[in-house]
Amino acid sequence: MGIDDIPLFSSLRGRLGWLAERQRVVAQNVANADTPGYAARDLARPADFSESLNRARGVELARTSATHLPSSAGPPSRFIAEASPDSETTPDGNSVVVEEQMLRMAESRMEYDAAIGFYQKSLNMLRLAARKPGG
Repeated sequence: MGIDDIPLFSSLRGRLGWLAERQRVVAQNVANADTPGYAARDLARPADFSESLNRARGVELARTSATHLPSSAGPPSRFIAEASPDSETTPDGNSVVVEEQMLRMAESRMEYDAAIGFYQKSLNMLRLAARKPGG
């Protein structure tokens, strides 16, 4: 059994991949900040916890009350960059606001650091569990 067979590590790997791709898209936006007609793009948010749980376990969360929100689980998809215009559009049609892109980049970086930390802590727990008793 490889480390990627463990659902936690598989989810973390997917999250890190999404964050790396988002950084690439944000960098493209910044690079095209002066390109006439360029629309800022961003990645669609990854699946939420209930969707990940459904895929990992093959179960559907039950609605025990009519006031509960319905589950929107579906088949997993690859990352898709979609148009996400910032708050301003210049007269030449460019909708990239560098300050907003920098905020997205900082947000992605913080989430990436948190995921890496969680990944490292999980590996340390596996190492601890694999050690011989008293060794």
